[in-house]
Amino acid sequence: MKTYLPRIIDKLLKDRLDAKGAVLLEGPKWCGKTTSAKEIANSFISMDQPDMSKQYQSMAEISPQQLLEGETPRLIDEWQIAPNLWNAVRYEVDQRDEFGQFILTGSAVPAKIDEFMHTGTGRISRLYMRPMSLYESNDSNGQVSIRDLFANKEISAKSDKDLYEIAFLICRGGWPKSVGLAEKQALFQAIDYFEAVVSSDISRVDYVKRDKEKAKRFLRSYARNVASRASLETIRQDILANYPGTFDPTTFYSYRDALVKIFVIEELPAWNPNLRSKIAIRTTDARYFVDPSIATSALQLGPNDLLNDLNTMGLIFENLCVRDLRIYADYLDGSIYQYRDSNGLECDTVIHLRDGSYGLVEIKLGGDTLIEEGANNLKVLASKIDTDKMQAPAFMLVLCANAPFAYRRKDGVYVAPVTCLKP
Repeated sequence: MKTYLPRIIDKLLKDRLDAKGAVLLEGPKWCGKTTSAKEIANSFISMDQPDMSKQYQSMAEISPQQLLEGETPRLIDEWQIAPNLWNAVRYEVDQRDEFGQFILTGSAVPAKIDEFMHTGTGRISRLYMRPMSLYESNDSNGQVSIRDLFANKEISAKSDKDLYEIAFLICRGGWPKSVGLAEKQALFQAIDYFEAVVSSDISRVDYVKRDKEKAKRFLRSYARNVASRASLETIRQDILANYPGTFDPTTFYSYRDALVKIFVIEELPAWNPNLRSKIAIRTTDARYFVDPSIATSALQLGPNDLLNDLNTMGLIFENLCVRDLRIYADYLDGSIYQYRDSNGLECDTVIHLRDGSYGLVEIKLGGDTLIEEGANNLKVLASKIDTDKMQAPAFMLVLCANAPFAYRRKDGVYVAPVTCLKP
């Protein structure tokens, strides 16, 4: 039996339960929502239990309160199978007038949400859970804290991961079931997840039958554009170039929206700082998956394939870093964004905290030339920010795959391997 690996979201879930009557824990299938919730819950019910699912759905229609009885916090797993449980939980929270009553977990947005469903504002708090970061899977030693970077502290750390190990971590992904397995078995978990998405999950989300091969083509094209700011129409045209007539706009957006609802795609919005010059800021989202292994599975790539195509590896490595930075930013009460302006200046990620402080991050595979390029980009962007109207960046970081050490350069820019990072 596997030992439970603590998740960064555990503390966030406890904090929310201390302040709200119920918490909705959303995220992709297999990312560990139920396992983490069970660590905190004192009773639970699984709405998708095969021998009871139909009965539970009927009970949810007739007398939903009976499903809510149990020691608190009570976990209701895959609650979206019976969407009217939402109103039942909201009502029960009002009646009990106590915090920490329910945890709802779900791996899809409910297909049928009608005008009678209350928003849950004030009663049900939302948390988003992703697959494991490298720190959670014990693949990062955690010697460099993002919190310390915001505090302008010195850093010193060493990574023992080589480029092949990074390629393996990209392809394995952060799926909890894959952690600790031998390489072949670990890599199969992401492939199996991908097959489940295209075979059934993309259709079950809203009961619209979708073609497995079309789903694969969509994800393959999306993966070819990972870490880019390609428009959705560009991605559609990419598919049509290889498979003419397969995706009209309505069909294309139906597939895309379904993948968003089951938390496969998680795009990165643009950051809009105050600049000294009137440069137009590009507002197109950057294209990412919730986990980099979805991209490698879609493209049928393994670790050696990535090593033989470092350009592709660099782009999918960005997806790995974005996944981890999102998890760490959530813990620090922040969000992440990306930046690009009309002059072509880019910043891969901006970590923005609720207090207004922010850090600029460039993501590079490694090597002196790429690190120097990333540092220069960060300094140019920092020089364009109007510090009369907003704070200067708290830090600038070049985040690498295989840089052997974490350190601060003479110009103040931090350099760190992702395998040394933690919140």
